[in-house]
Amino acid sequence: MKLGILVLLLIPFGVRLNAITLTVGTDAQYKSIKSALQACNDNDTVVVGEGIYKEGNLIISKKIVFIGQPGAILDGESQYEILSIKSSNVVVKGFKLQNSGFSTLNDPGAIKVYDAHNVVVENNILENNFFGIYIQYGQNCVIKNNQIHSTGTEEQKIGNGIHCWKSDSLLIIGNEVSGHRDGIYFEFVSNSLVWRNKSKHNVRYGLHFMFSNSDSYIANQFIANGAGVAVMFSKGVRMYNNYFKENWGEAAYGILLKEISDSEILANTFDQNTAALYLEGASRMIIEKNSFVKNGWALKMQASCIDNKVSLNNFFSNTFDVSTNGTVVLNSFDQNYWDKYEGYDLNKDGVGDIPFHPLSLFCVLSERNPTMMFIFRSFIVDLLDKSEKLLPSITPMNFVDEKPMMKSYSL
Repeated sequence: MKLGILVLLLIPFGVRLNAITLTVGTDAQYKSIKSALQACNDNDTVVVGEGIYKEGNLIISKKIVFIGQPGAILDGESQYEILSIKSSNVVVKGFKLQNSGFSTLNDPGAIKVYDAHNVVVENNILENNFFGIYIQYGQNCVIKNNQIHSTGTEEQKIGNGIHCWKSDSLLIIGNEVSGHRDGIYFEFVSNSLVWRNKSKHNVRYGLHFMFSNSDSYIANQFIANGAGVAVMFSKGVRMYNNYFKENWGEAAYGILLKEISDSEILANTFDQNTAALYLEGASRMIIEKNSFVKNGWALKMQASCIDNKVSLNNFFSNTFDVSTNGTVVLNSFDQNYWDKYEGYDLNKDGVGDIPFHPLSLFCVLSERNPTMMFIFRSFIVDLLDKSEKLLPSITPMNFVDEKPMMKSYSL
């Protein structure tokens, strides 16, 4: 019995003792990466020295650690998928990967993971690739601290920076992505974490995911992307402590939510976006402790949204705090701070004594007829809004915060 246990304990250590390190370079053991990948065995380490390697498509089909020393560059010559990972338990780090092939048929990129688990891709630099890092049917994979940059200007001519499809339990941590179609893209991805990434200046979305449930997006930055962030056809999504800035354009948003339910948007900052938060077909959302600052529209909530709770948020210097295209309101607003609130607090409890109606008459009219924006900030608009506050006739009466706060929150 004891001998059997001892044998079981020694097996992993025996495997490690048999592992070797293979070196690639001008004065190294192997002159080409392909020859080293062919010669290595499971649990070996392949170390690639300084130099530009133009070897077409490199395929990793064994459980290895693949390390690039400073100056190790893998070049796809604008023809090939550079690195294809077709084994589980692989680590890739330290490389610069550049100039992958461009094709809309098979989506080549710098690094592509095929049906594998426990793959780690970290501390790499990816430049001028069609797709950056592509994972399909992946599980328990880690994409960490990579610099992923391209120079795309049209959606059809560039792929996504980090593209994940039909995967589970991924960690996307500390990456910086720019110049791609979408910075980070999830489709049919569950139980995954996107944390501390910077996604900026991408052609379409900084983050785009569809049909992906039970994921978390925490402490990311989404800056100056074509249309901001889109979260669609999903549930159980948690978005905490993210920063959305300068996502400007006719159809640009901090976050676009479409057909999403049972999710949370907490402690985020929306700064200078066309529409900070746009909801369509959203239900049972908790929108709490966020700051909306200097946006065109802080919150656009369409009539198809129900049972959403908007509470404990700050609204500062937005052109419009709230807008809707319906007359029946099935959502609640509670204890938010509105800088446009002109009420009073006689009992000094920090809560306004009269309710606040954040939906202005002009906002309702311009929603129905966008050309009215030409007269925005005119005297007649101010007169209309003042009249509506005294004698409400068009804005929904139940679109109201019964307990507006007198002071902003320290979020």
